[in-house]
Amino acid sequence: MEELGSPIPRTRRLAGAISALFTAVALVASVLTVLLGTSAAPADAAGHRSGGWSCSGAPVPAGYVITGYDRNGCQGRGSWFQQPVRDGIWTCSGSPIVPGYVITNYNRNGCTGIGAWYHQLVRNGIWTCGGSPIVPGYVITNYIRNGCNGIGAWYHQLVRNGLWTCSGSPIPPGYRSISFNLNGCNGIGSWYMVRA
Repeated sequence: MEELGSPIPRTRRLAGAISALFTAVALVASVLTVLLGTSAAPADAAGHRSGGWSCSGAPVPAGYVITGYDRNGCQGRGSWFQQPVRDGIWTCSGSPIVPGYVITNYNRNGCTGIGAWYHQLVRNGIWTCGGSPIVPGYVITNYIRNGCNGIGAWYHQLVRNGLWTCSGSPIPPGYRSISFNLNGCNGIGSWYMVRA
């Protein structure tokens, strides 16, 4: 039997208090993990970042695109599925376009009716949709009015001496245009590009 005033009961009370404190800290940490999990993309078993849902208005991390939309998500405010970009991925209208990628197709009904765009890594000789970025070092050399499901398509090529480029195509550093063809690029006009 323990004597009153001995250190043993105080030690047990202290151990119980410390145990309760650790339990409370673990509970708070698990709640924060759940709450913050909607804004940070989780990592998969290999340590790579994977996709996740976020509420409308949340920032899209660099290197990620929006690939899904739920009108009823986030208590009716809408939610978006964000995942790392890759070659050959459909993204929702309004998704960022990651540098080095272009848009090569369009589906009006994609992404639950708000429209979807097909992203691919740029390469020489690729057709892109109107509004797609032009990656540095590339020029536009042809145009089809009905391409990309009716929004127009542009043919991208790596710049080189002696290319005819469409009106509106960038002129990369070290090149200049010296002649114009009114009927080039299916009627929008084209310029002959040479090294400066």
